[in-house]
Amino acid sequence: MFEIIFLIAVSFYFIQTVLFTVGAAKNYPKLSDDKLPTTSVIVAARNEEENILDCLVSLSKLNYPEGKLQIIIVDDKSTDSTGKIIDDFIKDKPNFLKVVTQKNIEELKGKTLAIANGIEKATGEIIMTTDADCVVSPDWAKTIASYYISDNVAIVNGMTNQQEYNSFAAMQSIDFIYLLTIASGSINLGEPLSCIGNNMSYRKSVYDEIGGYASLKFSVTEDFNLLMATHKLKKYKILYPVDAGALVTSKPCPSYKSLFKQKKRWSVGGLESGIAGYWVMTTGFVTHVCMILTPFFYSTSALSLFAFKIFIDYFFLAPVYRKLNLKLKLKDFLVFEIYFILYIFTIPFVLLLDRKVEWKGRKY
Repeated sequence: MFEIIFLIAVSFYFIQTVLFTVGAAKNYPKLSDDKLPTTSVIVAARNEEENILDCLVSLSKLNYPEGKLQIIIVDDKSTDSTGKIIDDFIKDKPNFLKVVTQKNIEELKGKTLAIANGIEKATGEIIMTTDADCVVSPDWAKTIASYYISDNVAIVNGMTNQQEYNSFAAMQSIDFIYLLTIASGSINLGEPLSCIGNNMSYRKSVYDEIGGYASLKFSVTEDFNLLMATHKLKKYKILYPVDAGALVTSKPCPSYKSLFKQKKRWSVGGLESGIAGYWVMTTGFVTHVCMILTPFFYSTSALSLFAFKIFIDYFFLAPVYRKLNLKLKLKDFLVFEIYFILYIFTIPFVLLLDRKVEWKGRKY
């Protein structure tokens, strides 16, 4: 009986993975440089004195047509030296603008309020967002904006990896790319499951049409909230190309405690996904439970299914890594698999006990 359940779970897992692979492999036409739209990049920073300078330097090196790029840095009530670092850096850069989160907008809180404050100052046709602990490639803005080939393209997302200075960091990077490849595949197939705000863009006119963040129910994952609100309009295209030129690199969580808080926040936000999202989560949960139980129901068939699931994950990730010009190391991948099994098994029980979220010193 165990082998039958395991076989069914892995079969569904395999089919899902094939579908996500097909979706993530989609290619889209691009605009030439001379036709790129005006763009406003928004970064919300709260107590990021250790990270903000690297982010600012990378943003200052963006390749974009002159006069078409605005960069807005929102100081979200930082209590450290973040604000001073921003002031010192942008004083001789006319396309940079600093905004301080002061204006309250209805029931908005935290990062969502900071981004909404920034958008109010934005002059670009396209809004792009990244985080203060991220660095962007020189062609990031140009690559993302080039996908706005027509007025009916509302959102374009990009891939994010993480700095890989040890196995713990590399494990997190693989996790990012795995989850974002699922996001890419599902969005490109017309059924959005997730996205990430540190590499997201949207047409400002569509944001205004929705009514902005003020019109949406508060969520700890404001990026996913906006994604689904746009999807529900049923009149715009949402794209998620896997493109090395649009890659953003973030800093990994420094400890298991901070990683736990991050994954919990994402999981709480993921509870707002539809039936397709719950189906994917259920399939993954059952598959990983079976992997944990394999030593207790040991058989050649169970061991083969265990190995096949790992094989599925590797060959799901490998082509994405090649497309992003990154290297997938087998040792780091195996560490990720162990972490992934434990994480997928544990998180449902965590959410059953407590759905409170703590992020950047704030509790929701």
